[in-house]
Amino acid sequence: MFSKKSGVFLALIFILILVNLSIYQKEQHLSHGTVICLRLAPVDPRSLMQGDYMRLRFALADTLRKDLAERGFADNTDGRILLHVERNCTATYVAPFIGQMLQPGQIILRYRQRNKHIKIATNAFFFQEGTGQDYTKARYGVFRVNADGEPLLTGLKDAQLRTLQPSSLKE
Repeated sequence: MFSKKSGVFLALIFILILVNLSIYQKEQHLSHGTVICLRLAPVDPRSLMQGDYMRLRFALADTLRKDLAERGFADNTDGRILLHVERNCTATYVAPFIGQMLQPGQIILRYRQRNKHIKIATNAFFFQEGTGQDYTKARYGVFRVNADGEPLLTGLKDAQLRTLQPSSLKE
């Protein structure tokens, strides 16, 4: 029926379809996701092994960890929370999401809790070597959040919610 070559060819076609579907889904997420800004908590921004990057920690994580513990949520879980998003895109924690109706201005955000550490999307923002100084004023992480609550980090903003970018792009 099928030769080995045709089987390999079909497998490659299938893999290409899956990869392109994944790319399409991420592009839709970036194009249509709700924009939110989460306040950063400071950490050391450099890594010699990985190049220039800023380690990210979000102020929301401390509030969330305490609230989950008080409510008896188990550690080492994945979950969703409700956030209230202001017009300026800043988001604040409301409560764990347990199926309640969303109120105006609210969205769902996914998180992971491992060993009492909360992770939201990513813990790093990579930038071009030599442009680290351009990100020292970062105070917010900017995300696109899809309907399932999955966040994608898209950039950083300063305390006045101005988008930060390398000075080479500003000219």
